[in-house]
Amino acid sequence: MSLSDDQPHTRTRLPVGDLPPSQPPRQARPVRTLLTVVGILVLLVVAISFANRGKPQPGHDGSTSTASSGSGGQAAPTAATGQRPVDTSRNGIPAGFPHNDQGAQSAAANYAVALGSADMFNTGARHSVIAAIAAPAAANALQSRLDSAFSERAATTYGLDEHGSAPAGLTFISRTIPIGTRTQEYSDSAARVAVWSNGLIGLAGQGSTQPVSENWFTLTLDLRWTGNDWKVADFRQQSGPAPVAGDQQAASADEIRSATEEYGGFRYAR
Repeated sequence: MSLSDDQPHTRTRLPVGDLPPSQPPRQARPVRTLLTVVGILVLLVVAISFANRGKPQPGHDGSTSTASSGSGGQAAPTAATGQRPVDTSRNGIPAGFPHNDQGAQSAAANYAVALGSADMFNTGARHSVIAAIAAPAAANALQSRLDSAFSERAATTYGLDEHGSAPAGLTFISRTIPIGTRTQEYSDSAARVAVWSNGLIGLAGQGSTQPVSENWFTLTLDLRWTGNDWKVADFRQQSGPAPVAGDQQAASADEIRSATEEYGGFRYAR
């Protein structure tokens, strides 16, 4: 017999102690969770490795980093890259550069140092420098040009004698420090490389009327591959780019002279 909806409904209340026990929450399984995280990390590492496979590393290929900086207009890496410095020399100037873009840049940097050295103010030493760095076909023209540039008039500007020696008690300083190189043109037989440089020149010592000063310039060298090495066929120089001068106090003449005698130069590699 069915109950009518008009009849009151009966609700039964159980004592608290008679309530069925609630199910405890499931405990996390730390081992399974750890394995899941490790698995995800391994998959990420593998994916990244495959994504990077085949990408050229900057500086490990002689033509990769430098070609982009020369032809694409992008800045070359600021950190040292590429070939190790050469371990051979001629007349005290590095020689035997690699037959690639980086080798041409290394040659240009080292030749810029030689062309800006104090040896250029002495006729015999200057001719030795030219013999070491000049392409045979261009050697005579370069020697005539440089003899004219470093003539007696140029030497007397700094108070030097005909041998390029400074007056007693003074030290003549002429040093070029390459800041960076950029390949403008490159082929297997020729290259044009610009060398951004800072130069020091003057007389160090008490009573000097030509104190050592700095000069920023860019030296562009035309190189030829000849005799299994890069050699200079021509060069040109332009001023700058020069940074804003700092607010450092200038060193004394004796400090400059000591520094140039104590700190040697470098062989440069790209």
